[in-house]
Amino acid sequence: MEGKKQTQQQQQENITTQPLLTPYKFGKFNLSHRVVLAPLTRQRSYNNVPQPDAILYYSQRTSRGGFMISEATGVSDTAQGYAHTPGIWTKEQVEAWKPIVDAVHAKGGIIFCQIWHVGRVSNYGFQPNGQAPISSTDKSLTPQIQANGVDVAQFSPPRRLRTDEIPQIVNDFRIAARNAMEAGFDGVEIHGFNGYLIDQFLNDQVNDRTDEYGGSLVNRCRFALEIVEAVANEIGADRVGIRLSPFTDFIEAVDSDPKALALYMVEALNKYGILYCHMIEPRLKMMGDVSECPHTLPPMRKAFNGTFIAAGDYTKEDGNKAVAENRADLVAYGRLFLANPDLPRLFELNAPLN
Repeated sequence: MEGKKQTQQQQQENITTQPLLTPYKFGKFNLSHRVVLAPLTRQRSYNNVPQPDAILYYSQRTSRGGFMISEATGVSDTAQGYAHTPGIWTKEQVEAWKPIVDAVHAKGGIIFCQIWHVGRVSNYGFQPNGQAPISSTDKSLTPQIQANGVDVAQFSPPRRLRTDEIPQIVNDFRIAARNAMEAGFDGVEIHGFNGYLIDQFLNDQVNDRTDEYGGSLVNRCRFALEIVEAVANEIGADRVGIRLSPFTDFIEAVDSDPKALALYMVEALNKYGILYCHMIEPRLKMMGDVSECPHTLPPMRKAFNGTFIAAGDYTKEDGNKAVAENRADLVAYGRLFLANPDLPRLFELNAPLN
């Protein structure tokens, strides 16, 4: 009995010394801690349809009052660039997501669907009728070593979207958000990072357009903000987040002034009153390439009116410090959460991690 009391006391002390384990009012949601499951591509959704094994994957990582973001989920049949990634543009896909979301809710978790379009990070084999991938540009990507460090991805030359086609892509995001709500998700996160379609519009080293979606900072951000507005109008701004990575150099998406881009975006996002902005720390330049750098997210955190989520190879200590120093409200974890499905609990116990 004495040992049990000591354990409870120790847990309480851990919680009080770990800001990550304190409750947080997340819009209409009440979080019991600030440890977020980051969106992690799993490539197990055969024919772009989520499979039953995802019920176990997500429910294992659910905690009561915990927040999680789904793997990136395609908004249309042109959005695909990887084998077996899920979509949410068909009725079959919506129905397949329902038991996964239900399993998270049954354990008291909150889950948002991350909706994406890969843009030029694709090839003819992934596209309907073998057509060219679409992008902000017609500049091709060079072959890329994949995340496993072995396979090399090949990309087909993209087709630059015509100005009059862009509203249709915005509408694809809107419909995907509506479908996510039908599937039971609590909200959506718009995928705007790591060199995929929205990021291809944002970054001046990729976007070489001369219409109202290219050139100036305002023009390059127009596509992203039109998607935010359409999705917020469809499902409510209090159920919308966006993930951005202005400082990363991933899949040849770079901007000449990332700080100006980041600040403009968060200030513009305030107009729509969305729930959160989720941003990747600049110390994570390339996938798995972590370097120490001065904290550069605080200006964005300060400028944004909603919840600010930080990500980028955080340790437990880094996360606690970020919350304690008011550099983030919540911290997203990827690889640590993959290897440790009960990560918040392990943080609480100060247990060793896989």
